[in-house]
Amino acid sequence: MTDKSSNPAARAPRIAIVTGAGSGIGRASALALLADGWSVVLAGRRPEPLEAVADESGAGERVFAVPTDVTQPESVDALFAAALQRYGRVDLLFNNAGVSNPPGPFEDWTPEQWKGVVDINLNGMFYCLQRAFRAMRDQSPRGGRIINNGSISAHTPRPNSMAYTATKHAVAGLTKTAALDGRKYDIAVGQVDVGNALTEMAAKFQRGVPQANGEIAIEPTMDVNVVGQSVLYMANLPLEANVLFHTVMATKMPFVGRG
Repeated sequence: MTDKSSNPAARAPRIAIVTGAGSGIGRASALALLADGWSVVLAGRRPEPLEAVADESGAGERVFAVPTDVTQPESVDALFAAALQRYGRVDLLFNNAGVSNPPGPFEDWTPEQWKGVVDINLNGMFYCLQRAFRAMRDQSPRGGRIINNGSISAHTPRPNSMAYTATKHAVAGLTKTAALDGRKYDIAVGQVDVGNALTEMAAKFQRGVPQANGEIAIEPTMDVNVVGQSVLYMANLPLEANVLFHTVMATKMPFVGRG
């Protein structure tokens, strides 16, 4: 007898939405899910990177690119409507879209620069989480899983990182509250906190970044595909189990201890 649990093609369809799917952690996670047999809706502001990920996956009808601006509630509504129309349900949201800090010290930022980070990293994450709750609450069978992309900065800041750190601390609050509120709908909510995965955003670590003591230091990094495997692990848990916070980081990066 064939063990269906070990045969991705034999499993019931599993439908995921990944925001920020055109690059970095979103791309790596979408490709990991697709390789495991998931159907994945790729969301991001620019269509070209989404189409490139879809082509790279070779997943055919199991991959669907939907250009989306998560800062606009109407765009998020359209994303979920498109996913439900095509696949009929949503089993997973990887709530990943995010941006880094404006350049320079925070005392020189404009209000627009501050709001730009908050709109994507916090408001956009809330809009997606809220819409996923509605879909997972109303579908049959009910329930699903949401994984928010936090950061090590959700717990410990870097110098000159006030916008990113503040929003990622807020994401931890979203995660904990949604994990509680999701119980009655069979929705599991957790968070992946990533440290120094080698993406375009993290390439600066290899050139040197400010440390708490004022020095500039090159920091170790890790393969971004490790994060994709972490997201896949969380995604494949049964709904009776939840990883509330999962930290995956470059082993030798300055985080634990005193540096």
